[in-house]
Amino acid sequence: MWSSMSSLCYGTTFLNPLRFNKGSMSNDIRQEYETEQSKMPISGCIGPRGDGYIADNAMTADYHLPQIKTFRDADADVVTAVTMNYVEEAIGITHAAQSVGMPVVISFTVETDGKLPTGQSLPDAIAQVDRDTNHGPVYYAINCAHPNHFADILTPGESWLERIRSIRANASIKSHEELNESETLDDGNPEELGNQYLELKQKLKNLNVLGGCCGTDERHVEAICKASLPVFWAYLSNAGKL
Repeated sequence: MWSSMSSLCYGTTFLNPLRFNKGSMSNDIRQEYETEQSKMPISGCIGPRGDGYIADNAMTADYHLPQIKTFRDADADVVTAVTMNYVEEAIGITHAAQSVGMPVVISFTVETDGKLPTGQSLPDAIAQVDRDTNHGPVYYAINCAHPNHFADILTPGESWLERIRSIRANASIKSHEELNESETLDDGNPEELGNQYLELKQKLKNLNVLGGCCGTDERHVEAICKASLPVFWAYLSNAGKL
């Protein structure tokens, strides 16, 4: 629900109380489980205004501003805009967050060729947002795409890779169009996906926020942890916390 709630055409009168309640619940969880060794930052997730797979709306900062203000007032630490498919909306969200002093993360989605649905390359999109917002986002992410779709564009040594700190990949290798038309859930191969995260981590030195998107569940998250964080996984296992 976090990814689609913002795309519904609800007015701010409806959205604001709903988002505030979600923020308060997150704060309760943080107060109960956070430790000095394991901090729990709260991210308020914002979805695209329109279709996450189709770039069809021009954006300004105004549309998402009430949602961002609500997250700020609910003591969220950061707002994360997920499944961004064109730079104008990413820039608008960044400007809105900057206007109220909220740190913001921009997560782009890409097609099977590693480019945004508009045809713009990912490094060019990141460069444009950084240029137009004075490097506003604290970092960038990729979500709602399978590693097969973007691994080849991650050329070691290129500076723009340092801006990527998060991956939330799809379980399925299908394209967005194929997923839209699918009548069954494609959960892919959890173990294979976990191994692909390990390969991505080797290319992205700042990658430290890992998760899953469409088609993933606890099996995929477990496989990602086992492949990418062996030391952490061993600690939890030995401590009997799993």
